[in-house]
Amino acid sequence: MPRADLNATTLNYRVDGPEQGVVVMLSNSLAADITMWDSQVPALIQGGFRVLRYDGRGHGLSAVPAGPYSMELLSADAVGLMDLLGLEKVHFCGLSMGGMVGQMLGARHGDRLISLTLSSTAAHISPREIWDERIDLVRKKGMAAVVDATIDRWFTKAGRKRLPNEIEKIRRVILNTPVEGYCACCAAIRDMDLRDCLGAIKQRVLVLVGEQDLGTPVSVAESIRGGITSSELRAIPHAAHFVNIEQSGAFNKAFVGFIKRMD
Repeated sequence: MPRADLNATTLNYRVDGPEQGVVVMLSNSLAADITMWDSQVPALIQGGFRVLRYDGRGHGLSAVPAGPYSMELLSADAVGLMDLLGLEKVHFCGLSMGGMVGQMLGARHGDRLISLTLSSTAAHISPREIWDERIDLVRKKGMAAVVDATIDRWFTKAGRKRLPNEIEKIRRVILNTPVEGYCACCAAIRDMDLRDCLGAIKQRVLVLVGEQDLGTPVSVAESIRGGITSSELRAIPHAAHFVNIEQSGAFNKAFVGFIKRMD
């Protein structure tokens, strides 16, 4: 897969779909990589879109600069990749940490977006001590110390039972996430407060959330929708945090339908 040198780092990315298609840019969660979007790519291509996926810095096959990182830095990476590829505007979709990047893009680089989809995300997560404890744990014991708890947060019990192959693939991705990249991004989430930025987002926004998401619950999604004038909210049943995998059909229907209306 191609690499992009920008902002003193190197990002791994992949492009699929028709050359003339409008570009949909997908941004990954903490402890994930571009493969988390495998269930979305066929639906997007069938809809006529060109799909750009990238591993955020410190994740997947991207480089791992020393941390801590910030949401400003992570959003600058997204804009830098768009610039390098000559993309004036994209439909942007981010899940969890990727949705935090999306909020920053919407507030500060809204002219680069056709639409914005924010899934399973938050504008602020507290308390800070949770992230400090997680950083300390992973630095001491590696990603194996958090993999089980992460899977439990990301999927419902029924989903874990129904999707054993997908769960195993995600488990491997979590375990292979570089410790420095994970901890540096944890610091970016810890230090983030985007609540005052929401009002600056003027693009059409779709907010997606799993009804059983405990990490970024429906109430948090409702607060994002309430802060963005031009937004709409869809809560998807029988799904937790990784709603795009656990209920990929419902996610794709809502997401692709939304960007087709915006395109």
